[in-house]
Order: sequence, then C-alpha cells, then structure tokens
Amino acid sequence: MEQAIQQTNIRKGLTKLVIPIFIETLLIMMLGAVDTIMLSQYSDESVAAVGVVNQIVMFAFLVFEVINIGTSVLCSQYLGAKMQKNMIQVVGVSLLLNLVVGVLISIILHFGATTLLGWMGLRPELLKYGIGYMEIVGAFAFFQAISLTISASLRSANKAIYPMLVTVLVNIMNIVGNYSLIFGKFGMPALAAEGAAISTSVARGVSMIVLFIILFRKHIPSFPLAYFRPFPWIELKNLLKVGLPSAGENLSYSFSQVVITYLINMLGNNALATRTYSVNIIMFVYLFAIAMAQGGAISIGHLVGQKKIRAAYLLGKYVMRLSILVSLVLSCIWAAGGHFIFSLLTDNEEIIRLGVTVMIIDVVVEIGRAVNIYATNALRSAGDVNYPFYMGFTVQWTVSVGFSYLLGIHWGWGLAGMWCAFLLDENIRAILFVRRWNSLKWAKKGFVK
Repeated sequence: MEQAIQQTNIRKGLTKLVIPIFIETLLIMMLGAVDTIMLSQYSDESVAAVGVVNQIVMFAFLVFEVINIGTSVLCSQYLGAKMQKNMIQVVGVSLLLNLVVGVLISIILHFGATTLLGWMGLRPELLKYGIGYMEIVGAFAFFQAISLTISASLRSANKAIYPMLVTVLVNIMNIVGNYSLIFGKFGMPALAAEGAAISTSVARGVSMIVLFIILFRKHIPSFPLAYFRPFPWIELKNLLKVGLPSAGENLSYSFSQVVITYLINMLGNNALATRTYSVNIIMFVYLFAIAMAQGGAISIGHLVGQKKIRAAYLLGKYVMRLSILVSLVLSCIWAAGGHFIFSLLTDNEEIIRLGVTVMIIDVVVEIGRAVNIYATNALRSAGDVNYPFYMGFTVQWTVSVGFSYLLGIHWGWGLAGMWCAFLLDENIRAILFVRRWNSLKWAKKGFVK
C-alpha cells in the first residue's frame, strides 16, 4: 500500500515536470518549423538550403550537450541528495565551459559557412540561400549554448515552468520577426532566408538574457567565489564523465544524419526538400516522448540520489509504455493525413507523393524512437552513460547509414528506402535498451556516494 502511494506521488511529480517541458519542447520545435513554413511560401529551394544548414548547426549545438547533459544528471542527483553546494559548483562550471565552447563554435560556423556547405555538396542554386543563413545563425550560436545550460539547471530543480515561459516569448518574437524580414513587412527589407536567420538569432539572444535573470532570482542567487577556490575539478571531471559519452551518442546520431543528408542530396532537390518537410512534421510525433523522457530522467535522477532504485525502475517502465502509446497514435494520424499536410506546404506533386510514403513508413519508426528517447535519458540520469553511446554508435552507423546507402542509393529505393533503414535502426536499438533497463545494471552507477 505504501509503495503504491509512493508511486502515485512520483507520477504526480512527473506530470508537473512533463507539462511545462512538453510545451517548451513544442515551442522550440515551432521555432525551427516556423522558418520552414514561412520559407515554403518563398521557395522550395530556400527550404532545402535551410534544411541542410540546420543539420550542420544542430550538429554543432550537440557539442554543447557534452556539458548540458552532465549538468542535468548531476544537478538532479545532487538535489535529490540535498547537496546544494555541489549543485551550484556544477552550474557555475557548466556556464563557463559552454561560454568558451560556444564562442569557438560561433567563429567556426560563421567564417566556415562556405566551406562547410561546399563539403555537403550543396548546388549553386541552393548556396545563395544557405551561406547567408548559416553565417548569421552560426555567429550567434553561443546564445544557445548558455540558454541550454541555464534551462537544464532550472528543469533539474523542478522549475521547468520558467524555460517554458521564456520559449513562449521567443516564439512570438520569431514569428513576428520572420514575417517582417522574410517578406519585407512593416517597413523591413525582404531578406528571405537571411531574414529568418536574423529573426531566429535575435530571439535566441533575448532568451539568454531573460533566462539569466530568472536563474539569479528563482534558483541560484549568487555563485560564491569560495565555492570555486580551489577550482572544483571533481565536478568538471563528473560533468565530462557524464557528458562525453552522452553527447558522443548524440553527436554520432547527428553526424550520421549529416552523412545521410549528403546521400539524400545525391537524389536531387525534391528528395532533399521532402526530407526537410518530413523531419519538421515528424518532430511533432515524438514531441511527447521527448517531454516524458526529460521529465522522467529528472525524476529518476532524484530517486537515484535518494537511493530509491526500485521506484526509479518502475517509473522508467511507466514512462516507456506511455511514450510508445502516444507516439504510435500520433504517427498513425500523421500518416492518414499525409497528403493533406504536404499539400499545405508545397504544390510539387513528387514531393507530396514522397512525403506520403515517408509518413506511412514512419509509423513503425516511431515505436522504436519512443523507446530510444526514453531509455537513453533514463540510463544517463541513473549514471549509466557508456552503454547508450556504445550501442548508439554501433547500430546507427552499421544500420542507419549503411542500409541508407544500400537501400536508398545502391538498390535505388530512394528516400523511402532510407526511411526503411531508419526503421531498422530505431527498433534494433529499442530492443537492446529495454533489455538493459530490465537488467538493473545501471543501479550501481550513480554519482552520489
């Protein structure tokens, strides 16, 4: 009876975390989707170019996750164990590191835009849109580095409502800015893709400033110098111990997508545009799974910090079942309405036909993806950071990339063949991750001793 009450209370706490994380994640996805939707009214070429740029930029952003994943895991476990000083040290070290890394990446993306897009094989008619967009968005990448760190800290302290509210503000700014600068409204110049880049960058800058204000007023009033003298090398070591393999798995996945985007580019502009449209549509299918996984990971981290392993195990199983159910229902709805959705975005019949095919195949992809999103977050939050990296790296490159080339290029199945490769990749990894969670091998890998 007592255990049932405890599980009920844990699930109520999870719900309070998941709802604001869900809304925040939805709005973050909308930030990218708004660029795509508005640019689709301009040209399919601008959509294809921005899709390639965003693949590179998101890959770069994953470097920030080396620190941010560690921040979330360590703060969750330290807060569960009531180790306030350690938590403040972790956040301080995280902000410093991501500022340095963020500035370096901003320099690389801005000054290396032409070179990087050339490596991606972008054709001249797309380069004119891609270079300007990437130079602007890349120059201010460090805004995102800082914002992600602060958001991770706030969420780990059960203050997810604040990043959500900031994201609401950012989306309103981005929509107004895009409308003004893409199409030349309200007396602004019509800048197409570059206008979308300016709008997105300004919105991210405002987000960073507001999050800093919230951090100091609602979570950590100050960072006492005494906490950082001598420098807390043990917390840096723990951040990297969690972050390097965790971000390594994300980087592996993202880089595999860069390679796959290169392969899709070989299929032509229609396939590339279809992929960009499809990715932005499908994001809303696994949105709930992301929110559940992030909320579940924070709750599991708290429970592991409190040494409540059985409760953490049961919560993980609950998160997985609910994530699969919602993702499956949504993917079926998306597949049924595929023709209507793509018809709203483009009048190109080949893109619409390809998009509908992708939506149907994706129904099975989302079953595995829901499990993988949950499992990687849950295992990391418990301190089991190496297994997701090893499994992710091995299966992503052998199955996702290898079979994308084999099915899509070599056997000529095109974009549909590549989506079949994604289906195999996601579901093979899902089986391996479920076995790992059920084994309870993660139970002794926490950071609170």
